[in-house]
Amino acid sequence: MSKFWSPVVRELEPYVPGEQPQIDGLIKLNTNESPYPPSPKVIDLITHDAIERLRLYPDPNSKKLKNTIATYYSVKAEQVFVGNGSDEVLALLFMAFFQQGKPLLFPDISYSFYPVYCKLFGIEEKTIPLRADYTIDFADYPTDNGGIIFPNPNAPTAIGKPLAEIEALLQRNTESVVVVDEAYVDFGAETAITLVDKYPNLLVVQTLSKSRSLAGMRVGLAVGHKDLIDALDRVKNSFNSYPLDRIAEAATIVAFEDDVYFKTCRDKIIATREWTISELEKLGFKVLPSQANFVFAEPVGKNAAEVAQHLRDNKILVRYFNKPRINQFLRITIGTDEQMQAMIDALKNI
Repeated sequence: MSKFWSPVVRELEPYVPGEQPQIDGLIKLNTNESPYPPSPKVIDLITHDAIERLRLYPDPNSKKLKNTIATYYSVKAEQVFVGNGSDEVLALLFMAFFQQGKPLLFPDISYSFYPVYCKLFGIEEKTIPLRADYTIDFADYPTDNGGIIFPNPNAPTAIGKPLAEIEALLQRNTESVVVVDEAYVDFGAETAITLVDKYPNLLVVQTLSKSRSLAGMRVGLAVGHKDLIDALDRVKNSFNSYPLDRIAEAATIVAFEDDVYFKTCRDKIIATREWTISELEKLGFKVLPSQANFVFAEPVGKNAAEVAQHLRDNKILVRYFNKPRINQFLRITIGTDEQMQAMIDALKNI
């Protein structure tokens, strides 16, 4: 520990991302990436002219991309914010909205970046336990708070909340910002973007890393009332005026415009997920209901850490969390049919 560190750095417990191995031949089912490439139209973007223009700064406001997203979701461009991955968008909104002197509320089993940001930005946090069935119950969330944030579907459980329940929360929680983190929404849940015109305290965050196969581009977005977007812009322009490079912006526009390709890949992943759940249950696994591109599965009668190691020994990576309440579960990303068959075959050998 360096004597030059700021005090806050000494106290941080950084977010630990899923392993990105440098070993050939691994089946990688640990970080919820898409098993399919981006739209083929992305290839057409990598022209000599596009590369030559990389010497120039991109549009700091990403106007073309915001217009594309606004058209796709039937909102106004002034209601859209974009950033360098949804993690950056989340970091900026933590600064913009949650330093309120009251606790930020989020589930006790959820995206583990939330408590990291709270520590980094000096935000008081209060975790609300999931119910025994690993679901979020909004009745447990008091209205005296400095904000509420939750993923829908939740991670790592993969369980989604109906839009009607989210709206009921918004109807009673009117004095603080509610953030719905929709990283996995395209795989079975319903977006809350349809509610942003009714509730000025609602902010919806999405990523291009999962259902649109652009994890390597690092693009995230938020949609909400213009006043919320203005606050995000103020923070962004005090931190990083050019969060998206030219090619990332162009690739994201293509990802939204090529809706047929997006839906084809999404539907393949959903079908493979349902097959995987069925096969895991045949092997005695308990699998939580999934509306994501992964499943959260408990190998009943077996130690989850040992099962994860067995799969790794067979060159298959899944995610294991050594944390209370979930240390007997595995989070398994949905890959191609062939990859999931290989995983099932490896599990049958235990």
